[in-house]
Amino acid sequence: MTATTAGVLFILTLVVALAVVHRPFGDYLFRVVSGTRHSRVEQIVYRIVGVNPAAEQSWGVYARAVLAFSTISILFLYGFMRLQNHLWLSLGFDPVASHGAWNTAVSFVTNTNWQWYSGESTMGHLVQMSGLAVQNFVSAAVGIAVAVALVRGFARSRTGELGNFWVDLTRITLRVLLPISVLGAIMLMIGGAVQNLSGGTEVTTLTGGTQTITGGPVASQEVIKELGTNGGGFYNVNSAHPFENPTTWTNWLEIFLLLVIPFSLPRVFGRMVGQVRQGYAIVAAMAVLAVASIALTNVFELTGDGTVPQAVGAALEGKEVRFDVSNSATFAAATTLTSTGAVNSFHDSYTALGGMMPLVNMMLGEVAPGGVGAGLYGLLILAVITVFVAGLMVGRTPEYVGKKIGSREIKLASLYFLITPALVLIGSAAAFATGNNSTALNVGPHGLSEVLYAFTSASNNNGSAFAGITVSTPWWNTALGLCMLLGRFLPIIFVLALAGSLARQQPTPTSEGTLPTHRPLFVGMVVGVTVILVALTFLPALALGPLAEGL
Repeated sequence: MTATTAGVLFILTLVVALAVVHRPFGDYLFRVVSGTRHSRVEQIVYRIVGVNPAAEQSWGVYARAVLAFSTISILFLYGFMRLQNHLWLSLGFDPVASHGAWNTAVSFVTNTNWQWYSGESTMGHLVQMSGLAVQNFVSAAVGIAVAVALVRGFARSRTGELGNFWVDLTRITLRVLLPISVLGAIMLMIGGAVQNLSGGTEVTTLTGGTQTITGGPVASQEVIKELGTNGGGFYNVNSAHPFENPTTWTNWLEIFLLLVIPFSLPRVFGRMVGQVRQGYAIVAAMAVLAVASIALTNVFELTGDGTVPQAVGAALEGKEVRFDVSNSATFAAATTLTSTGAVNSFHDSYTALGGMMPLVNMMLGEVAPGGVGAGLYGLLILAVITVFVAGLMVGRTPEYVGKKIGSREIKLASLYFLITPALVLIGSAAAFATGNNSTALNVGPHGLSEVLYAFTSASNNNGSAFAGITVSTPWWNTALGLCMLLGRFLPIIFVLALAGSLARQQPTPTSEGTLPTHRPLFVGMVVGVTVILVALTFLPALALGPLAEGL
């Protein structure tokens, strides 16, 4: 079997598996977020937090709850890292520097998981499993909760209530993320991933020297890092490390885990608005963009633009031989199509056009299928923009699933999509204006790509990196931390405000002039609007970076 054939089969089995679980898992997620009964454990959590699970919240109260919870999480995680030398299982590591602790705390709370540090030589086991891994769970749950609140805005009418954030957060964590993570960790351990509290084992190398191999609670962190589209690895080389991702089948499993929730959430949307076909249209738009991106990334890496890659038949530099080129390219595309940010190969070593694809995936807004929750609410806002544009073309007030899209709704949707491009372009310009681009290992177009990638990854809450740039300085940690913070919470505020506006509306009956939003035509329009928005916004920057290098 050729490498290309194996890569195609790898992708096809992923597609089949995701299609098989879409309906049953989506229906389970629907029951989790729509049920009214609370388990005993959940009731205990509500009493500790001091909330009434029966009380619903307006969009403003829901947003304040999200911000309050996230602020407390940042402060706690920052203190955890600053005091780690006094904690159990610190492995003798020093406290994390203040600018680094700030960056990492913001990174994990915002579901970005950008890592300027080497995990195995910077973070003790307690910080890894009780600080960083815990945020992997709850930051993912926050994203899903916000998406569900927006869907409630579409589904409800003449009300200002969007549910209860604390109930959504608790249920999603305990009923979805935790049980799947336990099962997934067991499967990874069977595959060879490490799970222990070892401070390190000294081994003799092939050359006769000695090396200390760090152990730790790796498998349990690895599964939630993928399932929650987080991306923060236990080790510096992330999912390229054999203790995190030992074999080809664990590589397949990790890609499946990072895609399964985002691709199943559109089913929840369809069920909640009472029109399952609308959910199928959303997942179809996600699938079109995802398949195109994965195919292009594979083509660019397998054809290998350049003298050496063409001589050997593919771009092998920076790839793990146990995964081969195709599985590495698929992993890179999948993690940047979502907000995962995990890597199993060195993106900086990709061909110019191959390295451009992860960058474009993030610039799309990570909506195909996007991060857990964030992908769904991002694509729903794109759908709102699409029906607004279609309404302008035919001179009719736009409607989507029975809700009119007026001036307030389109302003909120527009603000949502202006935030991250502004952060990316202003941040990149600031790096060059202040001379901080000098930490990039390259000059010219590739050096621009490295800086552009860093700000795109941070602002879109992805967390992956070209890795050809040093970002452990106070300037970079501060700047990227601000981008992660603003890139996460400003869009969430606009999403919740839009949800509140929609929930207060009276349903609009379908008429002859209503644009059908469940047909292939609308799917194509959403895909077109998504690509055009990115092309108009980022094409000049891409032309100076990866396109210039590739052409």
